[in-house]
Amino acid sequence: MNDQLIIFDTTLRDGEQSPGASMTRDEKLRIARQLERMKVNVIEAGFAAASNGDFEAVKAVAEAIRESTVCSLARANENDIRRAGEAIRPAASGRIHTFIATSPIHMEKKLRMTPDQVVEQAVRAIGWAKEYTDDIEFSAEDAGRSEIDFLCRIFEAVIKAGATTINVPDTVGYNVPEQFAETIRTLIDRVPGADKVVWSVHCHNDLGLAVANSLAAVRAGARQVECTVNGLGERAGNASLEEIVMAVRTRKDIFQCDTRVDTTQIVPASKLVSGITGFPVQPNKAIVGANAFAHESGIHQDGVLKHRETYEIMRAEDVGWTTNKLVMGKHSGRNAFRSRLQELGVDITSEEQLNHAFARFKELADKKHEIFDEDLQALMSDESSEPKEHFRLLSSSFHSETGETPCARVTLAVGGSEAKAESCGSGPVDAAFKAIEVVANSGTELLLYSVNAITTGTDAQGEVTVRLSKDGRVVNGQGADTDIIVASAKAYLNALNKIQAGSEKMNPQV
Repeated sequence: MNDQLIIFDTTLRDGEQSPGASMTRDEKLRIARQLERMKVNVIEAGFAAASNGDFEAVKAVAEAIRESTVCSLARANENDIRRAGEAIRPAASGRIHTFIATSPIHMEKKLRMTPDQVVEQAVRAIGWAKEYTDDIEFSAEDAGRSEIDFLCRIFEAVIKAGATTINVPDTVGYNVPEQFAETIRTLIDRVPGADKVVWSVHCHNDLGLAVANSLAAVRAGARQVECTVNGLGERAGNASLEEIVMAVRTRKDIFQCDTRVDTTQIVPASKLVSGITGFPVQPNKAIVGANAFAHESGIHQDGVLKHRETYEIMRAEDVGWTTNKLVMGKHSGRNAFRSRLQELGVDITSEEQLNHAFARFKELADKKHEIFDEDLQALMSDESSEPKEHFRLLSSSFHSETGETPCARVTLAVGGSEAKAESCGSGPVDAAFKAIEVVANSGTELLLYSVNAITTGTDAQGEVTVRLSKDGRVVNGQGADTDIIVASAKAYLNALNKIQAGSEKMNPQV
């Protein structure tokens, strides 16, 4: 059979559960719009009952997205499901995804419920969900360690109650491909009404088998895969969306199904998620890593030059890779700037935003002769991540000399006033952060400091991510500049502004 494989993206829900990967409402909207451009079938926007902030984020995604189904996760209880139902109400196409644990260890130790009680609760949950939508997904949490007879029993019950998608999660990444495929085959064969629902899988990567298990399940009959951009997720992460999509697309002879995903949007999605979460992509990551289509071996280079398919089974441009295309210079005008941003899929919401971004582009063009697509994306990512500025860097100077302690001086705009400070540290970045703290006295803890070069060359912009924690809240700050110390100061201030503005942590783990 040659049919469609449904791509269910849970970057905004399960991906966000990575420690430190929490997102604001606006950041979720930016990612959701990119997922819609990529034509994923289902966007799991969050866990509406987790917090008021998460409810509002799910609702905002439901209001904004028209071409993909918007889904909210809910435990199998009435409050969760009603919150999910209200959050997805504005969606053009909405889904409620409810779950309850089914493994002996989870039922006994976590739920403290008997198997009969679990089945009854699952059926009740489907009934509540039907008050809001006919698109209902049911997940048996920890199905990978559940007894097959019990799975058959609970799936039969929820299908009769009205579930339309049945998800079989390997919640703790315990399964291996042959075993997991056999589980899917058995369930499809034994469960009454199996032909009336879509069978789905959600695999975690604790043993590095999430993609392999998902693909084995597809061959066994699953027609929905739950996955995340860059494989983001709890612990070791989830099945990687880009690997699932390109494996199925490249090996149609094996899978005999395909997705509707626009694969040219994969790399832009990867870069956007990486920038917002502060989780860099390893260079040798399949599909989206910087080295994924690079060839250093002389034998490989010779083969690719003679015939690309000797060493490349995919085309780089098919997944969104382009050469570092020179697009702009300091003489480029506002209309050209706007047009290029639109080609890159960047949303400009107002003339004020365009004017501010264009002014920053001109500043960058004075520092950096060649402006590439990646520079524009970083500039707009930096622009979009700015909350209302309580702290702003006005000027700075740094001194570092062999045998001397590095020092930094900063002048900051703080509210409506100006403040100056200086400090020394173990390096110029440390000194800059300490000087900022002389003014801010924020009481935050630095959890992560990450630097990535946006393009090649000694004049490349550096993109810095700073992760700060205060009173249980975690925020990411981003900054980009050709001067890496200035980029670091910008990123630190961006994170402080989010703390100051009370940007709510959208994390279902809370």
